[in-house]
Amino acid sequence: MTNLAQTPLSDRLRALVDTVQHNERTLRRFQDVELRLIGAQDFASFLETLFVQLPKEFALATVCVWLDDRAPMLRDLLEPGALRSLNLHNLRTSREGGLAASRLCVAGRPWLGRVPEMDETARSAFFGDTGAPASAIVLPLAAGGKVSGYLCLGSGDAGRFGEGMATDILERFANIVTASLDNVAHRERLKQLGMTDPLTGLANRRYFDERLREEILRAARYSVPVACLFIDVDSFKRINDTYGHLTGDRALAAVAACVRQQVRLGDTLARYGGEEFAALLQGDRSDALVAAERVRHAVEQLDLQDDHGERIALTVSIGVAARTMVGAAHKAAGLGQLLIEEADRAMYQAKHNGRNRVEVAGGDGKS
Repeated sequence: MTNLAQTPLSDRLRALVDTVQHNERTLRRFQDVELRLIGAQDFASFLETLFVQLPKEFALATVCVWLDDRAPMLRDLLEPGALRSLNLHNLRTSREGGLAASRLCVAGRPWLGRVPEMDETARSAFFGDTGAPASAIVLPLAAGGKVSGYLCLGSGDAGRFGEGMATDILERFANIVTASLDNVAHRERLKQLGMTDPLTGLANRRYFDERLREEILRAARYSVPVACLFIDVDSFKRINDTYGHLTGDRALAAVAACVRQQVRLGDTLARYGGEEFAALLQGDRSDALVAAERVRHAVEQLDLQDDHGERIALTVSIGVAARTMVGAAHKAAGLGQLLIEEADRAMYQAKHNGRNRVEVAGGDGKS
């Protein structure tokens, strides 16, 4: 009788199952690291995850990061005094390093291979005078088509990173690193400038207005769309009058946390005033409408209870405005104010039309 367990087909199936299980375990370990990056409260925690946990989890010989200190959101993080206090040899900012990495990553694609195949400038930029690993992969850290840095993972195994290797998981990981870096930069700036709302933990109006100006400038430079959501908690005075101000504060904090979960890491969310929140999104009107409806639905599902355990119904009215910025940079302040006013009017229209709904501002969507 033939032993089916020993047939070539059985061997191939077993090998396939082993591969799938290995990939699942690898993905879970990446997700653990990603969650730590996303949750990093400061730059030091972010770097510790990259430089300590990541190499430990994946047996890497080295992890290096090159960051462009000209990127607006990184200037505070990469202030020379702050860098010296961190004393991290694998965090680099030299212009030569950025140019070398950009030559390696042609058309924004990762470079991978044996380190001796790197040119001398690139080797020096990433590994300095320390012993270089046998193989490495260099991944661009890019958002909105603009590269703000490069992540380099090195291995003592010459065959670990090489031509033909699938890089999907690592490219996804690089995207998480980029978004998390932007997130932690926002948090650091909020701390430094005192722009946090103490009740909700969100940015306050002062910070939002600054980010609005920066985002309008960026959008005008590249002629890309930018969107704003204006969010107001429905019947908030009734909640305060019925349940008291402490419960009203809990309601605001719950809505803030809920909205934060529904927008992307790189988006700016602020408590604009009272029971109003504002979100600044990179995207067009259709993107903003999807995000607004997601927020509206999530808030409607919130389970906030009063002191007797009874559920308090919470809903929001949301106004959406979006424009492709094509005006001159000196008009940024006016364009930003126009976007806010349009979103605000759309929000009041949502109130007028029955609350717990999304309304979009009219117009041609261009400035």
